[in-house]
Amino acid sequence: MPLTPGESPGFLLWHTTLSWQREIAAALAPLGLTHVQFVLLACTWWLNEEGKHPNQLAVAQQAGTDVKMASQVLRTLVTKGLIEREVDPTDTRSKRLRVTSSGAELAPHAVAAVELVDTRFFEPAPIKELLPILRKLARSD
Repeated sequence: MPLTPGESPGFLLWHTTLSWQREIAAALAPLGLTHVQFVLLACTWWLNEEGKHPNQLAVAQQAGTDVKMASQVLRTLVTKGLIEREVDPTDTRSKRLRVTSSGAELAPHAVAAVELVDTRFFEPAPIKELLPILRKLARSD
């Protein structure tokens, strides 16, 4: 028996995702970032904070994004002065990514803005119940 849209988990997830993305976009707009720019900036910043000097592939994998798309967005972040690309001394074909001082200043503000949206948006669902479900659904087998 076919489900109605209100009974379809995929359809409900789609609408939930769209609603959440609108709120994230609104929170990031005053900071001059799109959602994808935020994710790639935050991932680069987090990796740098851990003492790592990731290349584009490592950042794309951390973010779960397509490598070619990540390359285009990272170029935009370089143009904005938020990330720098440095030649990898062990492989001159590869570029390592590092947040600039401007990027390192912006990243925690952007993370805080997104976390505030997440807190408000997901408030109806107890986080202790929601996180295990999301982790299970986000698995990449």
